[in-house]
Order: sequence, then C-alpha cells, then structure tokens
Amino acid sequence: MPKSFLGNPALDHAVAGFTAGAVSTIILHPLDLIKTRFQADDSIKSLSKRHFGATFNTLRSIVHKEGIIGLYRGISPNLAGSTASWGFYFYWYDLIKRWMANGDKLTKLSATQHLLASAEAGAITVFMTNPFWVVKTRMCITSRKDPEAYKGLIDGLYQIAKYEGIRGLYKGLVPGLLGVSNGALQFMFYEEMKKWRLRISPEEDRERLDNIEYILVAGSSKTIANVATYPYQLIRTRLNNQKFVIKYNGVIDAIRKVYSSEGFLGFYKGLAPNTLRVLPGTCTTFLVYENMSAFFRKHARFDE
Repeated sequence: MPKSFLGNPALDHAVAGFTAGAVSTIILHPLDLIKTRFQADDSIKSLSKRHFGATFNTLRSIVHKEGIIGLYRGISPNLAGSTASWGFYFYWYDLIKRWMANGDKLTKLSATQHLLASAEAGAITVFMTNPFWVVKTRMCITSRKDPEAYKGLIDGLYQIAKYEGIRGLYKGLVPGLLGVSNGALQFMFYEEMKKWRLRISPEEDRERLDNIEYILVAGSSKTIANVATYPYQLIRTRLNNQKFVIKYNGVIDAIRKVYSSEGFLGFYKGLAPNTLRVLPGTCTTFLVYENMSAFFRKHARFDE
C-alpha cells in the first residue's frame, strides 16, 4: 500500500476533498443561492437578468428583505451536498485511478483514462448525494418566511420522503448524471494541464505545482467544462423545483420547452453568477485539496 496519513490513500483524498468542499461552500454560498434562483425562474421576463449587474442587485434585494442571514438560505443541504460530493468524488476517483494504473505511477495515465475515472467517480457520487441537491434547490428558491419552506436539511429530506417518496428524492437525477460530463471534462483538462506544466518545468524531480499554478490550472479547466455543460444545470434545477410557471415532464420535455419559450440563451440563465461562483469556488476547493493532500503525503504514518 502507498504511503498514507490515514491508513489508505483514497481516504486521505476523501478527507482532503471533504474539507475543500466545506471551505468553498461556506465562503461562496450566497452566489450559489443567486444562481439557483436565476436558474429556477422560467418566466420570459427574467431573460433580462443574465447580466452581472442583476447578480448584485439580487444580493442587495435579499439582504433588504431577509437580512444577511437570507444570503445563507439553504446552506445546510448545500454544505452537506458539497462536502459529501467532493469527499466521495476524490475517494472514488483515487481508487479508480489506482486500479487503472495497476500499481504504476498515476501520472502515466492517459487523458482518456482520466476522463473515464472522473466520469465513473462522478456517477457514483451523484447517486449518493442527489437528495441533498433536491433539498438545497428548494430551500434556495424560497424565503424563510414562506409557510411551505423547509426548516433545514433534515426537515426537507423528511418532507420529500413523506409526501413524494424515494422518487421525489431523486428528482433531477438524469440531468445530474448527464452533468457528470462537467466533472469528467474538468478533471481531464486539470490532470493534463498539471502534467504539461510539470513537464516543461525547469526544476528537476518536481512533483507538485505552486499555489498560483494550481489556481490557474483549476480555473482554466473549470471554465472550459462549465461553458460546455452549463445547460444541464439549468434543466436539473427546473426539474428539482416543484413550483413552475411552465410544467415540465422529464428532461426531453424541459429541453424542448426551455428552447421554445426562452430560446438558446435560455439554457444559460444564471451563467453570470455561476461564473462568479465556480471560478473562486473551484480555485479554493482545489487549492485546499492539493495542499491537504501534500500535507498528508509529507506526514504519512503508514508506509508500503
């Protein structure tokens, strides 16, 4: 077994991912809330809300009506979902990569192998965390003063399970699985960019990038993946929401109706606040993850 801090390399990666997800979510949840509300708004009038100025106007409106605490509506399911997602994702990603490498160095994996490993890890993670995202979406699009609003993560899970059953907890699963392509593309570009940077580095035997390089690589890979796959996030949000101006009957019906009533750009509602959130969010997540992973390797207690 390779060197490990917690007794298993995959567990080291899981804890690093769990921590990274928590830090990123706590810092950037308000922007995630705005993005979710933009995505869930299926009125034609809301098409004017695509510009960055609307993001700050909406933030100001929420603070005025609900106070600062209103910006953290839905933080509990978001925190649970993000920490669990990143933790599970890195755990399965590391296990699958080691299985593919068959004992060889992980850096020798091809771009295709990285794409497959991240896609498989993402699919497993989606199945495990989907209920959290359903609750998070519904909490983010409702005010605390709404009599039908969930009081928190546990209350949301209980009410959905009670009134909608298991099927309700897995609303939006299909677009969620389609969204695995986002993480797959991101990790493929991330791994390939890291290999390229280390390969052209003048320092010999360099095993990791510096913090600025991690930020640049993480931001670049996420931007490419996000623009390519953003529409699935909007479709997933519409299916997770139970209060529609337009009724949607599944993924294909939602795609057809969004395009019919809002046009192609309708698939990119909320892209501005999403961009504001995912770039610092991704950079923060990967920076924390890479530094924690390096700490675990440096202080490994369990040798081969």
